[in-house]
This record gives sequence, C-alpha cells and structure tokens, in this order.
Amino acid sequence: MPKHSPWYKDGLSFTCTQCGNCCTGEPGVVWVTEEEIAKIAEVRGQTIEEVRAQHTRLIEGRVSLTERENGDCTFFDAKTRHCTVYGARPAQCRTWPFWNSNLENRQAWKETQESCPGAGHGEFFPLEEIERRARVIDI
Repeated sequence: MPKHSPWYKDGLSFTCTQCGNCCTGEPGVVWVTEEEIAKIAEVRGQTIEEVRAQHTRLIEGRVSLTERENGDCTFFDAKTRHCTVYGARPAQCRTWPFWNSNLENRQAWKETQESCPGAGHGEFFPLEEIERRARVIDI
C-alpha cells in the first residue's frame, strides 16, 4: 500500500523574520536536553548547574526552559526582540515552524502563518527537509 502523501508534499516556505512571536505570548514549554543546557551554559559563560537552576523547570519529568510572568522565554530580550542564546537554542526552537502540530493539516499551517510572519514566505523547504526537521522533536 503506498504511503499517503502529506498535504505539504510540494514543500513549504519559511524565513525567520526575527519578530520574536515564537518566543513570547501564552505560557508553554520549550523542552531542553542535557546537551542543550550545556551549550546554553557555554554561550552564557555560566555553569550547567547555574543554567539549570536559573532557567529551567521540571514538567512531568521533563526539563523545560522557564518563562517570565508575561510568557516570554527566559532568554528572550524584549528590547532587541532577539534570543540571547540564538546559537545554542534548543531543537524545539531550531525546528520552528516545522513541528508536527503545525503540519497536521492546512488549517494548522494557516494558524501558524497568522502568528508567524515568516511562515509561508521566503526560503523554500522541500518535503524531505520538512520531514527531517519534524522528526527532530515531536511538538
């Protein structure tokens, strides 16, 4: 039986506009691994223990970055609207917007486009690259 082709089989476009919308807003989770915490610590010039204590929390046995009261990521700089650990950002951030939840159907992608000005514009991503990114972390 042939594999069903996803609705985005012809690829999608995305270019980060660095608007910060994916780093702000409603509370949520940004899952991080021990390796990612170590990279963040290196970029920040902190120990792994300091980053873990100051910037992470446990949620149902998994580690997530903390956020400020307004929902902004702990590493989001509101003045510059940039990530302060961009080079070491977690896989969840690196693979945006190609998350399974955003690719579930055309409506989910349309909703992603409403909050992300770069979704649907700019650089073209073929099916293979979209699927590779979507496999990195299940969001």
